Amino acid sequence: MKKRFLLTAFSAVALMLALALIGCSGGAGGKGAEFIFNNGTEPQSLDPSKIEGVPEHRLYMALFEGLVGYDPKTSRPVPGVAESWSRNASQDVITFKLRDCTWSDGKKITAQTFVDSWLYYLSPETAATYAYMPAMVIKGATEYNAGKAGKEAVGIRAVDEKTFEVTLVGPVPYAVDMMAHYSFSPLPMHAIEKFGTDWIKPKNFVGNGPFVLESWVPQDKVTLVQNKKYWNKANVHISRLVALPIENETTAYQKFKSGEIDWATSTPTEMLDEIKLRDDYHPAPMATSYYYYLNVNNKVLSDVRVRRALGMSFDRKELVEKVTRAGQVPATAVVPPMNGYTTAKGNEFNVAEAKKLLAEAGYPNGKGFPKMTVIYNTNEGHKKIAEFMQQQWKTNLGINIELANLEWATFLDKRQANDFEIARAGRAADYQDPSNFLELFLSTGGNNDGRYNNKEYDALIDKASKMPAGPERMAVLNAAEEMVITRDQAVIPFYYYVSPNMIDLNKWDGWYVNTLDIHPWVGMKKK
Repeated sequence: MKKRFLLTAFSAVALMLALALIGCSGGAGGKGAEFIFNNGTEPQSLDPSKIEGVPEHRLYMALFEGLVGYDPKTSRPVPGVAESWSRNASQDVITFKLRDCTWSDGKKITAQTFVDSWLYYLSPETAATYAYMPAMVIKGATEYNAGKAGKEAVGIRAVDEKTFEVTLVGPVPYAVDMMAHYSFSPLPMHAIEKFGTDWIKPKNFVGNGPFVLESWVPQDKVTLVQNKKYWNKANVHISRLVALPIENETTAYQKFKSGEIDWATSTPTEMLDEIKLRDDYHPAPMATSYYYYLNVNNKVLSDVRVRRALGMSFDRKELVEKVTRAGQVPATAVVPPMNGYTTAKGNEFNVAEAKKLLAEAGYPNGKGFPKMTVIYNTNEGHKKIAEFMQQQWKTNLGINIELANLEWATFLDKRQANDFEIARAGRAADYQDPSNFLELFLSTGGNNDGRYNNKEYDALIDKASKMPAGPERMAVLNAAEEMVITRDQAVIPFYYYVSPNMIDLNKWDGWYVNTLDIHPWVGMKKK
């Protein structure tokens, strides 16, 4: 009896352990698996109205969902809160039909939710960095955002509880693609009104994405768990997301190799020879540009001859072949190759012409040129590029440049405040249209950190936003890019990116290489 009891008890315990393991691993399809990734830095914020970077975007896609989301393979728009949409005959009005869904606290999301959220985001008082994006395409939004008109001027309205109407400035062929971006996010206004800026703390957090905030330990990790109120929860197969803020790429790579990280979003340049041999390394061309902002308010940099000299005096081919070494494509323009678009010629490597321009500006062989500083956010890759530029400008122009490595949030604050001379920057496409890059240089643009201000340029971008898709519109955008890059050299382009992701696709399903390097969490699962 005793022996039989022990065997039965052991069997029962074994059964309970097996069931527990099934519950933790999620069984078939990996439902319930934990997924750990390196997000590269401490997030600036989790509030969609306060963010502007790629690390924040990754978290945004887990915590929120707009009218549309991203197709994981093509990055084209797919239904989100809106189950369908249609345009009128003139293509300048989009009508969205919303599905039944709620916030994570159970409060219903309606068409009025989007009206209130977008007006809050566009409000001058909110001062959202990306407010210029909806302002570019929604009728009356620019005037409201500038404080020149009331909210009633903005072309958005709730026709009924499930019908949301957006009136555009013109046909805007890329408008729906834009709306996957966080500048078009719904916002939990009831939580914002109740908790103020504390609404993003774990105990107060309200979202509508596939996950909700579980914890945020600064400089350690952000953890997210499944949102049980999410309308598409049947396709959420990960129980917990863990985002690590590791800025040192070598450290992150070692953790990936040891199995402590499931997805490394960057790779250390010095270990690329080893990394390129691995089948869990997935480099691919990206619609992303690397460039330096030039502060055109600076007394020296306000001279276009100086800006062009800086842009022409370094070898981009040498940079990508000897420094970055991951297959990046040298570029003298900002807009990456896109179907139907001809990128700007830009100012190519020409040391003799660069020296001539600098001399004409009053600095022959660099004599009398003041010492300037390049700022960049903490990252070994950015550091190596900055050191390369420091050497190139010293050798080719005779000028001295200092380097300043800044923590991410401080770096962004200084750039936004125009408190720099030269600053590292990168633009990852939010949607696949040249305007997504060229809007950076609008005089009213929240991301125009160099403060380029040209009414002729603004007029071209405005004109293109009101044109239908086609060669004529692309020609207008090309003229704008030639103006800002080739003629005025408002920024210095370096190269087009190659995505540096490391993830074991024999272990994980639902993650795909794509040109925007945007990877939605819905549908991802452990094999």
